[in-house]
Amino acid sequence: MDLFCGIYGIGAVCIIVFSQYFNKNNFTLFCGGFFIGSLTEYVISFLVETLLNTQWWDYSHNLLDINGRICLEYSIFWGILTLILIKKFNPILDKFLAMAKRYIPTKTSKVLIIFVIVFLFIDCLVTCFAQDAFITRMVVENNIKVKDIERREEDYKKIKENVVLNKFIDTYWNNKKMIRTFPNIKVEDSNKNIVYLDSLLPDIQPYYKKIFEK
Repeated sequence: MDLFCGIYGIGAVCIIVFSQYFNKNNFTLFCGGFFIGSLTEYVISFLVETLLNTQWWDYSHNLLDINGRICLEYSIFWGILTLILIKKFNPILDKFLAMAKRYIPTKTSKVLIIFVIVFLFIDCLVTCFAQDAFITRMVVENNIKVKDIERREEDYKKIKENVVLNKFIDTYWNNKKMIRTFPNIKVEDSNKNIVYLDSLLPDIQPYYKKIFEK
């Protein structure tokens, strides 16, 4: 679960695909990356909040944020990342792919590409399901009044009744695993209060330092 940080991969792909339209000089390349990266980050944040009713990040306290989804600081980061990606790493990647093309048959390459795409898609779906199950567990067990509480309670009951699924979740998607992997995960209750789920499990420390202060 969550083997890869999807947003950076998606952002990089979008930047490489669309860079041909703004790769005139370093300034236009920076501006293009600034815009494409920010748009990608905003869309992913919106989809996560809409589909999972949670937030993976919140820039509300950062300079010039838009709905807490993007902010000036990270948009500048996207612009700088674009310069490094297109000017430094992408040429190396192109040479590697050209070399691989000489040794790997076209048909095999297509099969490998399809396999990787399917694998990453499944990884993304599994991650989303794991997060939703974790949020459901935390909401119900801690009596957090969220707007979709009835759906959460129903899902929680179904999981508990499914012995195989419940055992799998306890083994691979337990509280320690989820908090250590997603230290900033939070939900909004029916009173618009933000609840950081790690605050409910203070004994669990994340793998890395939390980015945002509560």
